[in-house]
Amino acid sequence: MTVPMQETQDGDRLREALAAGDGSRHETASGGFIVEGRAPTPARLVLCHGAGAGHDSEFLVRLRRRLAALGLQVVAVEFDYMTAMGRSGRRRPPPRIETLVDELAEWRRVLTELDAATPLWFGGKSMGGRVASLLATRIGLAGLVLFGYPFHPPGKPARLRLEHWPQIACPVLLFQGTRDPFGRRDEVEGYRLPGQVECHFMEGGDHDWQVPKRAAHTQSMLIDEAVGHVVRRLGASG
Repeated sequence: MTVPMQETQDGDRLREALAAGDGSRHETASGGFIVEGRAPTPARLVLCHGAGAGHDSEFLVRLRRRLAALGLQVVAVEFDYMTAMGRSGRRRPPPRIETLVDELAEWRRVLTELDAATPLWFGGKSMGGRVASLLATRIGLAGLVLFGYPFHPPGKPARLRLEHWPQIACPVLLFQGTRDPFGRRDEVEGYRLPGQVECHFMEGGDHDWQVPKRAAHTQSMLIDEAVGHVVRRLGASG
């Protein structure tokens, strides 16, 4: 069950973190968060982590720092189960997806109350992007930014997670590795995605955008490529 943020202490902590944008980790009743980049920015990206790796993963650390370096403020929110894992030191599976959508809706509510003028884009890595996409079917969002969307479980291409996509009305930026076992390029190109989806394929990348050793580019270069697209798009959103 989602715990609403304490209106004073947690709200003040989030307000101060948005003003500082120094990458420090904070905790609230709704979970941990990190704000990277100084406000004001043309838009704000609320970034969610994947099912097994939190915001301390190499991928997400580089992603949010590069976005912030190019002028976009990122609010990296942590779901409650991941915060509990950090406290206990023991791994645990995520709860039902609907629970995570409720948690993310609470983050949106608080962030909107603190600053209604800055457009809020939502997105995330893998499962985090799926949660954000489900939220977009319930609440109007400025847009979605999805990094490695889990279109289907690895090895089970028939179990698609696209039922809700026709209900998404906001702009969608999708970044998918061409070798991603959760949805390779040849598979994704065969899906009937909404017309407002802007799809970018990360050449040679797997689910974490790691590339074969023979490749002329690296994971870091693919992250930088995606960051450039995000900053250009969100910079025009305000």
